[in-house]
Amino acid sequence: MTESIKNYLKIGIVHFMAYPECMKGEGPIEETAKKILSDDYFDAIEITWIKDEGIRKKIKSMIETSGVSVGYGAQPRLLTTGYNLNSLDEGNRRAAIDTIKEAIDEAYEFKAEGLGFLSGKYAEDKKGEAYKMLASSVGELLEYAKNKGDMPLLLEIFDYDIDKKSLIGPTSLAKKFAEDITQKYDNFGLMVDLSHIPMQHETLEEAILPLKQYVRHVHMGNTVIKSPDFLGYGDNHPRFGFPNGENAVGELTEFLRILMQIGFVSKAKRPIVSFEVKPIGDEDPDLVIANAKRTLNLAWARV
Repeated sequence: MTESIKNYLKIGIVHFMAYPECMKGEGPIEETAKKILSDDYFDAIEITWIKDEGIRKKIKSMIETSGVSVGYGAQPRLLTTGYNLNSLDEGNRRAAIDTIKEAIDEAYEFKAEGLGFLSGKYAEDKKGEAYKMLASSVGELLEYAKNKGDMPLLLEIFDYDIDKKSLIGPTSLAKKFAEDITQKYDNFGLMVDLSHIPMQHETLEEAILPLKQYVRHVHMGNTVIKSPDFLGYGDNHPRFGFPNGENAVGELTEFLRILMQIGFVSKAKRPIVSFEVKPIGDEDPDLVIANAKRTLNLAWARV
């Protein structure tokens, strides 16, 4: 593709993954966010909770000044606390709902275009019950979000048997859940992540085509799953081309082609499509980001 990628999508990046020291809502949030917001390669930034109200106000002002779009990732509020939206323990489930409601409030504060979240761990013999609990939790959250505006809530599809071991899950179950939820709610969508697809034991076509009417957000990344003995194994989002990794230029190229095929990446929509990459070991996060940009440049040229 010789035409500019920016005519078809907004290039974003998950700030708290590129700079994982910010994942718990603390750390060098201001200085690291400024690096992204100062880089005109990026049209969007995905942030997560920011515990300090003063810093939150500064980041909001910086985002407004830079003119980028915003996504809100509520996943760290669940992954770092152990809260689970499909927990059969009602106390845990209520805590999960409460923290996502706080996230919704923050996301609206930042005028985010969407809020991402995930399902939790489950027991196979209680899978049906977990599904019902997730549907109940998500329904309550969608009603809460709808009362504040039109921002969609985006359920990210994760692995179900390798690392996060989330209920949603294989594409077949994600499709069923989306079908069930969208019968009542129009502010729900699914988030597809290139780095999770190999962990779902599915091809790109198997993971995306059945969900074409429900995909409302996308992440680009890599994973290592060939052996637990390999550095970066699991849901760790290493840079593209990482040793023993699954995704590089070729996979990202095909990913973009399929997203265009289903009409998600298009001039009409210009959706946010974000890198989700993380430094492994002593890697410099700024170099990991540079790697991602170069990989996308090459992939787009081949689309």
